[in-house]
Amino acid sequence: MSSGVYGTIRPADMSAEDVEITVFYSSSRESSNTNIFRLDSANLTPINNPNSSSGFEIFGGLYTLKLPVNDFGSKGIYTITFKPREIRTKIVDCGVLSAFPDIKGIVFDTSDPNISQVLESFENNNLVGYRVEYLNTDPTSLDKKVKNFFRIVTSNNRAEPVNQNLTNSNQKAIRYRFNDNSTLSFCTLSPSAPNNVNPNILPYIGAPNQEVIITNTFFSPFILEVEIVDYDIESLAIGMFGNQSKSLEDGIYTIYNFGNEIYRQYNLFEIKDKFTGEPLFEVKENRINNIDFGKEFNDVANP
Repeated sequence: MSSGVYGTIRPADMSAEDVEITVFYSSSRESSNTNIFRLDSANLTPINNPNSSSGFEIFGGLYTLKLPVNDFGSKGIYTITFKPREIRTKIVDCGVLSAFPDIKGIVFDTSDPNISQVLESFENNNLVGYRVEYLNTDPTSLDKKVKNFFRIVTSNNRAEPVNQNLTNSNQKAIRYRFNDNSTLSFCTLSPSAPNNVNPNILPYIGAPNQEVIITNTFFSPFILEVEIVDYDIESLAIGMFGNQSKSLEDGIYTIYNFGNEIYRQYNLFEIKDKFTGEPLFEVKENRINNIDFGKEFNDVANP
């Protein structure tokens, strides 16, 4: 009997608050980015599952995106990046649990203003699966961020520091015990246990006062490009295939959309040499603010 192939990738049931949207604008493909701004994630609207018979049921991972005119009102190239929201904070301490001294973790203070905005994420075990990246502690380093190095949160619980009498003076007296009323959050990370090759060396999980970046892992970052132009495919099709008329009396050239409504009007005329009367140019002048509505298609085609 053969075994089947099963897919394990599924869209994330994330909320709009889990997404960080950054827009890079340039007026043309030849110019560099002239404007960088954040787009409110509230412009992401989850789609209701069409298979649901009652109530709202998120259609996993599928959202519609609104592009506000105030932000996307200029002609040009908009490169929209979607990435997990960043939480930037500092490690308060690196310690162990009082009841389980073999369990080592890092401690965050939820009273930090950067955390207080996303306090729900730091409730017990809500950080599981989040990625922790580290900023360099060496001020002379050219790279602010430690490249290609991260840890994954395996648990987080509210905890409080406690003093513990230790016979070994080389060990820290401050340890932690779980307390849901505390403002501190104790996080265990993976990997944090020594490997078989170097059993006496613990993997690096951070240092007190070190700045870190915490992000969710609900989805992979991706880029969407939007180009705002003067004319789309339909407007070009109207100019090529739409009905047209030319008034021989006054030289007004009219183009109609597919509903036979006036789409554009132009003045057609010649410029002649004032001495010889020889024609020099044929001119097509746009009548943007002076539309002659007497040239409606039904009036012209059925005089």
